[in-house]
Amino acid sequence: MFTVRTWAARASAALLTTALAATGLAATWPAAGAAAAAPGPAPAVGQPPSSPSPTPYQGWNTYYGLGGDFGADEVLDVADFLVSSGLAEAGYDIVWLDGGWQADVPRGDDGRLQGDPERFPDGMAALADAIHDRGLRAGIYTDAGPYIPGTCGLGSGGHYQTDADTFAEWGYDAVKVDFLCGITADLDPREAFTAFAEALRNNGSGRSMIFNLCNPVTSPDWGDYPEEQQSTWSWTYAPDIAESWRTYTDVGFVGQIQFKDVLRNFDANARHPEVAGPGRFSDPDYLGPELGMTTEEFRTQMSLWTIAAAPLIISSDPRTLEQESMDILLDDDVLAIDQDPLGIQGTRVGAAGTTETWAKPLADGSVAIALLNRGDRPAEVSTTARDLGLRGRSFAVLDTWTDARTQSAGTIRAAVPAHGAALLRVTPTRAGGVPRLVAASPAFTAVGSDDVAPTTDLLAAAGDRLTTEVTLHNDGSTPVRRPAVSLTAPDGWTVSPMGPAPRLVRPGGSATVTFSVDVPAGTSTGGYDVTATVAYRGAPAGTTPPSRVTVAPATPSGSDVVLSHHPWVSATSGWMEPAVDKSVGGGSPLTVAGTVHPTGIGVASPSQIRYYLGGSCTRLTGGVGIDDVVNNVGPEGGTATFEVVGDGETLWSSGTVTRGVETSFDIDVTGIRDLTLRVGDAADGGYNDRADWLSPTTTC
Repeated sequence: MFTVRTWAARASAALLTTALAATGLAATWPAAGAAAAAPGPAPAVGQPPSSPSPTPYQGWNTYYGLGGDFGADEVLDVADFLVSSGLAEAGYDIVWLDGGWQADVPRGDDGRLQGDPERFPDGMAALADAIHDRGLRAGIYTDAGPYIPGTCGLGSGGHYQTDADTFAEWGYDAVKVDFLCGITADLDPREAFTAFAEALRNNGSGRSMIFNLCNPVTSPDWGDYPEEQQSTWSWTYAPDIAESWRTYTDVGFVGQIQFKDVLRNFDANARHPEVAGPGRFSDPDYLGPELGMTTEEFRTQMSLWTIAAAPLIISSDPRTLEQESMDILLDDDVLAIDQDPLGIQGTRVGAAGTTETWAKPLADGSVAIALLNRGDRPAEVSTTARDLGLRGRSFAVLDTWTDARTQSAGTIRAAVPAHGAALLRVTPTRAGGVPRLVAASPAFTAVGSDDVAPTTDLLAAAGDRLTTEVTLHNDGSTPVRRPAVSLTAPDGWTVSPMGPAPRLVRPGGSATVTFSVDVPAGTSTGGYDVTATVAYRGAPAGTTPPSRVTVAPATPSGSDVVLSHHPWVSATSGWMEPAVDKSVGGGSPLTVAGTVHPTGIGVASPSQIRYYLGGSCTRLTGGVGIDDVVNNVGPEGGTATFEVVGDGETLWSSGTVTRGVETSFDIDVTGIRDLTLRVGDAADGGYNDRADWLSPTTTC
């Protein structure tokens, strides 16, 4: 949906150079690219020296973790946990009430907002005092629009100064100002938020308060709003009036934060790094541990938010988090990057793609980088010190997540898991130290006697023998002697070396170690991980991201096998679940251009359905189209692209398919082992993309 620029625009270059010049780094950080900034007024970026948040603020918010029906006792119990767990000491010191604190009638006869008397019997000022007694700060919530029952829980429209004075008198340190009622009332967000900011700055108590400007409902996902009302326009005015401004819609629904939406928010947030800096920060929304993402995906979110110099607000109930999630939140090296006093928002180095490099200059002359893998398979991601604007012949590399410290001669590389990110700190140094030896995830190169394109995600059958290679790269300045490489497979699988390990990996050189892996007969269908461990003198053993062997169901057999009735390996749909012989979402018969099809699969974009053919089939026929049920939903969207992919190569592509058209295919699949039916959104978002695979039939 958004194009994230290779570097910031010319305005970004000027600001970055100014910030870096103050620390002597301007000569080492690359200039901005030639991409033009999005249209809009160039904001002034001065922030008062007394800003209540010179570095990105941290804390916890009630919205996702407690919902809208929370009380004082529960809030204080979380506050106690922030202290006892070490989160507060690590900087997560704001206890932030979201919507729900207010009474059923949010404004009293005296014209002031009021808390729910049953859930906050001692009042909102007493709660702030209790939070302060624990050494924490208190945050609260309102809306910039007038209170409209059924649209928002409370609103400050018409009462800005009264509410600002009230929050300050109660002792709150931060205010989140939403725009649900604001957009319903058709307010101009710039005017409304600016007026509220002025009221906060001029509160009667003279209290310094963080202003979090929040207008997510006006993101393009939710309607065709004028540009100046959208969240993507806040950058043109928010840096002058707020400590942070939301740059897109919410990062997810309650209990349903997904990695794809984390990437969507990160990309939107990355559009205007030039306006961020100390005391003013782009806000891609909350951190979502254990709210729908895997641990690896949450670690990636933390890496990206850190590179973006984003506020770090925990959205889960922290009392329920596993230790792995706590370790991610508490990592000192990671937090130091987010809290770096330069306050520079990182930008992408090089092209956008499945793998990317994002970089952020730091006050000590080092550069933090996130080597990002958006893909579904582990990947090797690399950049160079020169591309990062660093000079010299030797660089110290700190892996913030593993604490490994190595030396590089200039190539900065990592093996990155699927949906993962390596977060590294690169510092010019004198030569010396443990050479940086990077082992790629195991690559499967043959099944039995048949070679396959090297892959870290292999479909296989029980009883197969796999050939597996591990490639080592020495990016350091000194040789690596006698590296020890081992392969770990599931219990009961047999791993055998195929030749000796290398005796020497020269600086700038590579070596490959080969193994055979036997999958036992009778192995159940499902996914199994294979990893490599590498140890060498002077360095702790390191383990690669896992490669995946999926033991597949039996291959199709027969002259006319309907794939929709054959077991798939995996299947996804943009929303809900793929539907066999029905359209997605409603259970209607598969119908395209008025013709009903008895067999097939209904999905929403994006979608991937994977089958194991095992090289036993020769032909695939069928059709595709947008299901007619879309006409009952609305005129928006309803376009998709369809692809048939075999062993990683596109065998057939439909182009953009619109409503009322059925497109047929007849494809040679001779020798194909791994078949995927893929649906995309045709670049207009997934709304109303009821896509159908019609009578997909194989000859095997």
